[in-house]
Formats: sequence, structure tokens, C-alpha cells
Amino acid sequence: MLTLALPKGRLAEETALLLQSKGWLKSLPSEGSKELTFVSEDKRLRLLFVRSQDVCTYVEEAAADAGIVGWDIIREGGFDLIAPVDLKLGACRLSLASFPDFDLFAKRSKVRVATKYPNLTREYFFSKGISCEIIKLYGSIELAPIVGLSDCIVDLVSTGGTLKANGLKEFESILYSTARLVCNRSAFYHKHTELRSLIESLEN
Repeated sequence: MLTLALPKGRLAEETALLLQSKGWLKSLPSEGSKELTFVSEDKRLRLLFVRSQDVCTYVEEAAADAGIVGWDIIREGGFDLIAPVDLKLGACRLSLASFPDFDLFAKRSKVRVATKYPNLTREYFFSKGISCEIIKLYGSIELAPIVGLSDCIVDLVSTGGTLKANGLKEFESILYSTARLVCNRSAFYHKHTELRSLIESLEN
């Protein structure tokens, strides 16, 4: 049996439908169920439903053989995983945003940046030779410049509607992200046949 960690929410639902279409699931988890695990009828697959930020940890620590997670989370955490398949689901981008009159190069002191992606943000600013002060937030990132907590933000953008609704402008995309299948390195060899079957079915 393969154990697959999925992020709770919409991506888990899309992935479950994909797995069903590929023959890995005959039935889907009950809608609204609070159960954190689900085993397929043929016992080939066990699903674990975890927070998206925890998927890579479950896989890296071998609590799951594989998982589905956004490329942004993989890059931010620097996890030691194999990522063989881009599922093309959950497309979004990590972007720099602020008020329309924001000038990234105008400030002589450190730029204050609100984000939940400190590593990718620091890497981006340093690549431009700009010092930054990271303000780590976990939600409502768009609020930070509005109340003067930060000069700008680095956050995930899908349609840009939330930015526009709050008077903010997207200046530059830092990273494009889609959902990837990630595999534990040990499981990739010890369960190679099963994982290769999953990989090939998701690639086609």
C-alpha cells in the first residue's frame, strides 16, 4: 500500500478526482468528512489529509511515501525530496505587491516586507542587492502595507482580485507554482514499482 499525503481543501479534492480518473480510487472520501485518513477499496492507496505546509515534512520523514504539494512550499522549505511530476493543478504565482506608487529602489534603508515565505523573499531581495526586513505573517498579508506594518508584501497571487480590492498592485512575479508529486527518497527505491506505476499514470 502506498501512503499519499494531500493538503486539505480544494487541492485535495482536485487530486482525489484526478486519482479516481487514473484508476487509483474507485470512490472518493465523503464530502464534509472530518476523517484524516482514507483507504482505497482495493487497499492500494492510503490518503493522509494534512496542512499544505506539513505535506513535505510527512513525506521527508517517511510518514508518507509521497505527497501532493505546491512548488512554492517545496522551494521555501528546501526539502530533500524527489519531485517527478508536475500535475499542472493549483497554478498561482508568488509576487511582490504594494501600493501603485511603491518604488523598490527608492528606499535607502531596509525595505520592510510582510510575507509567509521568508526564505524565497530574502533570496529575491538579495538577488537585487536590496536589504530587507522580513515580517513573518500567516494570513491577511495584504493588510500589512495598508496599516503601515510593511512597505510591500510577497504573497501568492492567483487572479489578483484580492490585491485590487485592497488598492495594491502586483509588481513582479518571483516564482510560478503548480502542484507537484513529491516522493520520499527511501520509498522511491524500496517501493519503486508502486511509485513508478503512480508516476506513469499521473504523467499520462
